[in-house]
Amino acid sequence: MSEEMSMPKGKSMSKEAGMTAPGGQSGCLYMQTNEVRNVIVHYRRSANGTIEEVDRIATGGRGSGTFKPISGQESAPNAFEGAGSVILSPDRRFLFATNGGDNSVSSFSVDKDGRLALRDTKPTGNDVMGKSGTAKSLAYAPSKGILYVLHSFGPDHLRLMSVDGGGKLTTRPERYTVNTKDKTDRVPTMVVLSPDGNFLLVGTTFDQPIAHTGTYPDGSPILWVQQANGTFKVIASNAPDPDGLVVFPVDKNGTLGPASFQDGKGASPFYIAFLHSRPDTFVLGYAVGDGCAIGTIDGRGNLNIGPLVKIDTGGGLPSELCWLAVSPDDRFVFATNFGYSNVSAFHINGKGLEIAKDPACPKVPGDGTARGLNTTVTSGPSDNWVTPDGAYLYQIYGNASKLVGYATRPDGGLTEICAVPIPYNSPQGLAGF
Repeated sequence: MSEEMSMPKGKSMSKEAGMTAPGGQSGCLYMQTNEVRNVIVHYRRSANGTIEEVDRIATGGRGSGTFKPISGQESAPNAFEGAGSVILSPDRRFLFATNGGDNSVSSFSVDKDGRLALRDTKPTGNDVMGKSGTAKSLAYAPSKGILYVLHSFGPDHLRLMSVDGGGKLTTRPERYTVNTKDKTDRVPTMVVLSPDGNFLLVGTTFDQPIAHTGTYPDGSPILWVQQANGTFKVIASNAPDPDGLVVFPVDKNGTLGPASFQDGKGASPFYIAFLHSRPDTFVLGYAVGDGCAIGTIDGRGNLNIGPLVKIDTGGGLPSELCWLAVSPDDRFVFATNFGYSNVSAFHINGKGLEIAKDPACPKVPGDGTARGLNTTVTSGPSDNWVTPDGAYLYQIYGNASKLVGYATRPDGGLTEICAVPIPYNSPQGLAGF
């Protein structure tokens, strides 16, 4: 039994006793287990960055468990190849979470101490096809009372839900796709509202899911698929077709207008993170492009993406750089590398991006059962979250069965300060305050 798993339930293991970061503040952190009986784990954050489990609250819905619908694997981390499955409303009155196993969404009220109370659980409107559903990413428009729910598999990738003043949910009839005429099996990754609420952006990763393209005899995924004309084409989105970022205009009533398919300027534009002080500017993370870029959106929804800044890919291609956390002062971007089992840090300067620390922390080993697209053994890091004061970053390592807390350093490096045990392979989603 590992050192982390032998700890008392809910206690964090401090790497450096008494370590504190200047200006550190206490707060709360939330993660969904994505177990078949899905629950939200509520952690209390101390001012020194360590975390302690407060309680576990059932969502009333089902997760996919260790099963990974996106690839069809019976047990693997990063079940839905997505992000944003647990979110807080801007006023922190509500927490919303997807239940990917049964395609439902749960809403919770949040009290002054951060404790949750389940308010509602409703189906998204998409039927479950096969062993699991794929509801995975959320965006909330409080002024319109609309929740946008993204699914890995379509054709109805996007569904809408109304949210009333008490957190009750109502499934709506609208449905939208990120498929195109020639790409009828696409896999989107996350849904994000522009800060002004006028546009809904959707990132993508595959034009066909691995569960449908299959694997080679050694278990590695088939990424190049033969076309009708005999040629082969990679299934990574936006490679080479310049249509991997999808932008929907948001109408006054919260419904969506016709989608525009735009160039993400790199393979698999996975994650979209808007800056805090520049509402027209975002950072884009590429799962197959192995780096990040700075982009902007104008008043008509047109995107302009700058040059891709790559990390060191000596560990193999691709690194699966999939999750981003932007520091509150907009100086750093912390990027999770699923295939490399670590985090890279970028510095946001006046011109764009540059590498700050790569890697920003040592590799976290898993149990050897999970592999990335480049076939390297991985611990399956997925969602991350940085505190509002920028002092700490928290990172899920599903195949290592732990959630790790890091103190951020002025150079962009990360120092591990704590770790808590979490369920094996299934957890996803981080949100907090």
